[in-house]
Order: sequence, then structure tokens, then C-alpha cells
Amino acid sequence: MGASLPEPVYRDMVAALFAMDVPVAGMGVLFATAGTLMALEHGGWLLAALTAAGIAATCARLALFQAFRGRTAGEVTALSELERWEARYAWGSYASAALLGALSVAALSSHAPLNHMVVVSLVFTFGAGTVARISCRPLICVPSVLLAAAPAIVALAVHAGGQIGQEWHAEYFFVEAVLVSVVTALSIETVRHLYRSTVEQLTTRHDLTHLVRKDALTGLPNRLLLRERFAGSLETSLAEKASVALHFLDLDGFKSVNDRYGHPVGDLLLREVAVRLSGSVRSKDTVARLGGDEFVVVQEGIHHVDEATMLARRVIKQLSAPYAVNGHLLEISVSVGIAIATRDERDFDELSVRADAALYDSKRAGKGRFHLCAPSDPSAPGPAVSAGGMG
Repeated sequence: MGASLPEPVYRDMVAALFAMDVPVAGMGVLFATAGTLMALEHGGWLLAALTAAGIAATCARLALFQAFRGRTAGEVTALSELERWEARYAWGSYASAALLGALSVAALSSHAPLNHMVVVSLVFTFGAGTVARISCRPLICVPSVLLAAAPAIVALAVHAGGQIGQEWHAEYFFVEAVLVSVVTALSIETVRHLYRSTVEQLTTRHDLTHLVRKDALTGLPNRLLLRERFAGSLETSLAEKASVALHFLDLDGFKSVNDRYGHPVGDLLLREVAVRLSGSVRSKDTVARLGGDEFVVVQEGIHHVDEATMLARRVIKQLSAPYAVNGHLLEISVSVGIAIATRDERDFDELSVRADAALYDSKRAGKGRFHLCAPSDPSAPGPAVSAGGMG
């Protein structure tokens, strides 16, 4: 159902469907109250059965909402699973609408003006609420509105043709049938407008969110998203009894490239660096750009210091190979400073200070080298300091 939408927008729309407890419960109470009163007044098993079915449908839908929130606990990871939840919502909405349509037919089949007024009011209430709540999913909204309204329209038209013997009886019921038809048609047109507006608003919001968290030049995470990824990587690593290494990178010789070939070539070079750097790490690691020629790698789930130094050597080797950019053969290298989270040092800012200090030591020792900052925790595993080039 959400194939034509950006995935984040589709996720938001489906999540909104399952936040409708109060409106669904309120409509269920109105349905139950009206159905019970009509069943008590006129008797008959049909009104009673429809009322009981409406109550059961409302309870089932509310239980589905709770199950969705309990199952997702924030977000469903698989899009196919999200589509299944949306389908369940759709069938619940269709069932409630069909039961309301059936109740309308049952009530309008007899000449009880007060009951007529009640069921038509219920249809209007259901239609207005459905359009307001779920117009973002038109394939659910429009059929639901039609399932509730169409039987009432037909029943009104049939009742208009009945032989009641009252003056203007047929005319009034015919006008009411036309009125409900027109309102239904206008509601469907409103769905189209609201759907378009909702998609535009959510798409714009997600685009802005993306821009806030991503570097405009390289598309890599920026400092804001880096902090979020670091927190997630640290939590995952600790659960696996592992740690996280923070690699600070600074390009050697990049300023000379900018000065000689200009900033457009420098920007293209930074994009190439971002591509190579992303290809040097695992999918669960994070590569970010802080600005200028400064990059960061969050290495998740390491069990020994050698894993961090091996990655540093690989990054130096990959990034120090020549670049063919805009007809120019460019050569740069990279210096790396590494800090590993310990039991006592898990704060991003503190770890950044240590990694930055290690980077300073690396650049001071020469180009194309890495330096591992000594942990302040003396019980941390691995050597205190390790430095070297890409050999």
C-alpha cells in the first residue's frame, strides 16, 4: 500500500492510523448506544445482533491498536510487516463501516423518524471522523466511507418510495438521500486534497530532518547524527560485552589541493574520500564528516585494541591511494587518532577529546600515521599507546 511513498513518510502515516483509540472508542460508544436503544424499542434479533457485532468490532480494533504499539515499541523494521499491520487496520475499518451501513438499512426499513435521524447522524459522524483521521490512507478511507454511506443512501431512497400516506413524505426522504449522496461525494473529494497535503507536509518534514542530520556535500552523517549513532553503537556493543572505537581523521595535503586546483576540485575530492572511507568499514560502523577535511569513524563491537588499529591501517591505505578527479591525479594521505570507550569513559565528548588529542600526536609524528590514545582506565585491555603508518 505504501510502495509509491518515501518509506519514512509511509511509516509516519501507518503509525498515525494506530493512534486513533479515542475516536474509534467514541464511535463505538455511539454505535452501541444507538443500536441498543433501537433494539430495546423495536425488538427483533437483527438490531441486537448488529449492535453486538459493532461492539465486538470496536473492541477488536482497540486491541489491535495496543498490539501494534506493543509489537513495534517505536518502529517496525521490515516494510512488509508494516504493510501487514496496515492491512489489518483496513479490514477493521471496513468491518465497522459495513456494520454501520447494515444498521442504517435495518433502522430505515421501518417508519420511525427518530431512529432515522439517529442513524443518518451516525453516518455523518462516521464519515466526517474517517475523513479527518485517515485521509492520509485513501484506499482505506474512501471504501470505509462508501461502505457506511451507500447502504444508508439506498435505504433512504427505498423508504422514499414506500406507501406511508403522509404528504411530502417521499419528497423529504428523496432530498435526504440526495443530501447524503452529495456530502459523501464531497467527502471523497476532500480525501484527495487532504492526502496530497499530508504527503507534501510529511515529505518536507523528513527532507528537512535529513538535511539537519546529513552533511550537504558528502551525504554522510554530520555531528548531530554522529552523536545519535555513537549512542546506539555503544549500547549495542555493551550488550555484546564489546566496546566502541572512535577514529578521528584529518586529510594530509588537502589544503594544497584546494590552493592549487580550487575549491570545486577540493569538493569533488572530499566526495571521493567519503566513498572510499564508507567502503573501508562494516555496514554497522558509522562514517561522518565534521566539516572541512575532518572525518570520524565509529567502530562498533570491538573486543580487542588490535581491531581498531587494523581498521586505521586499512583506512590509511585506502585513502592514500591516488585520486583521479576532474582530469587531475591527486595524492593525499590521512592521519588518524583513535580512542576506545572504557568502563569509565563512555561520554561522546570525553572520547572525542581523547581521539582529537591522538590525532594531534599522529600529525605531529608525520603524514599517513595513526595514534591510539592511552585510556585513563588502567584496567582497559590492550596496549596503552600504539602508533604507526600504513605498513
